[in-house]
Amino acid sequence: MNGAVSLLSTLRANGVEVCFSNPGTSEMHFVAALDAVPDFRGVLCLFEGVATGAADGYARVTGKPAATLLHLGPGLGNGLANLHNARRARTPIINVVGDHATYHSRFDAPLQSDIESISRAVSGWYRRSARPDDVAGDAADAVRAAYGPPGQIATLVLPADASWGELSATPTSWPVHSHRSPSAPASAQINEALRALREKKAALFLGGSAVRRETMALAMRISAATGARVITETFPANQDHGAGIAQPERLIYLSEFAISQLKDVDALLLCGANEPVGFFAYPDIPSRVVGANCEVLSIAVPGSDVHAALSEIVAALKAPEVAIESGERPALPTGDLTPGTMAAAFGATMPDDVIVVDESNTGGLHLFNSTKFAPPHEWLTLTGGAIGFGLPSALGAAMGGGGRRVVAFEADGSMMYTSQALWSMAREGLDVTVVALSNRSYGILNLELQRVGATSEGDASRQMLDLDNPELNLTALAGSMGVPGTRVRSLDEFTTALQKSYVTSGPTFIEVMLGKGLG
Repeated sequence: MNGAVSLLSTLRANGVEVCFSNPGTSEMHFVAALDAVPDFRGVLCLFEGVATGAADGYARVTGKPAATLLHLGPGLGNGLANLHNARRARTPIINVVGDHATYHSRFDAPLQSDIESISRAVSGWYRRSARPDDVAGDAADAVRAAYGPPGQIATLVLPADASWGELSATPTSWPVHSHRSPSAPASAQINEALRALREKKAALFLGGSAVRRETMALAMRISAATGARVITETFPANQDHGAGIAQPERLIYLSEFAISQLKDVDALLLCGANEPVGFFAYPDIPSRVVGANCEVLSIAVPGSDVHAALSEIVAALKAPEVAIESGERPALPTGDLTPGTMAAAFGATMPDDVIVVDESNTGGLHLFNSTKFAPPHEWLTLTGGAIGFGLPSALGAAMGGGGRRVVAFEADGSMMYTSQALWSMAREGLDVTVVALSNRSYGILNLELQRVGATSEGDASRQMLDLDNPELNLTALAGSMGVPGTRVRSLDEFTTALQKSYVTSGPTFIEVMLGKGLG
């Protein structure tokens, strides 16, 4: 038995079931080992950024890590943007990065690189296996590290000779590590939170595991008992949403609006989140969005037991159960196809228990509110701001979603970063509805050009933000990767295509032709 088989066997013994892969020569023994461990699933991705984004989406939905298989330092580098998003989401991921054989490294071959330095930008744990006999223990340690809490990226470098080399003896079992439990709330933090809730205009700021159904319900009970506001992160990793689920405020993306939103808050209580700050710096706008005199308290740091912390506060306040806001989902809209009517059509037609992956950017501003009273669902967002997240994450979410329909809203510019994910969706036969919002521009950057004060009306700057010369044909691109699609230009066409996609097996692609720059 070689090191590669021991690696896959150990990952599988520790509950890891899938690896999103873009292998090269150094990883061929890992690929061959898939035949020896048949209940471990390999998914081929045509770009490393698809593999890492898919691992992120899979883990956000399942709560357990997937593995990636990446080819040396350049392959890891190609996957870095979506690993950045995963790090911001505190997603557990295990990167397996192949490397040259240990004895070959000294020759500085063309693909030789500093894998450790590349890895450190996103990894919370790093190790290089030295010998075939070390691989199983290293793999089990990587799984334990990935779980955290909080979840993090664990990168294990597998030299080719550690992969193909034979073990000194065949193990009778594989090492399995137990996972650490989230830390319990500290009494001092709970007491400080109670003081602030009783004495100040307070707000609970929810992130991480605090945006799941049961924990948000606790936050709303605290709100009802004290008058505190409840606000969620702008870009949560995975938020429960829809009818029967508490609906807190969401922190507004634009810094000046977030500052206004929080201006009356005297105490911000962090629940599974860090203090919010501006996404970018802007001339004459503060980086901190809380007021200068606002007290910022951490009730439960990311990775700790937020549910237990809020439960203690509820008990101390004797906060009663509260009714969850109810309402009607949107009626099927009529009229022109706009970002608003598109969102209403989705809210009106959404089936039960879907997973929404939202990289709609400016074109999808109305989607979250339009689905407020739709059937309960999960909502995944772009935590780290590195675009190219949506399609890979939808691929991974569909792999881990237990057969649930995934609906991915994708901006046209963002889609072009990782469009290869469509091919993997088709190959795996996944039930994904992709709604591509085609406004032929980087709409968010047109907005940001003005907000940073870099206003210009010249052709040179406009060419850097427009996508219509030549015009992208996203439907044709999807079709070339095996995903049937259609372009829609009217609201009726969109509604019909959307409803048809829900009852169609495999992936479906809908290109929504919004007005130039609209959204």
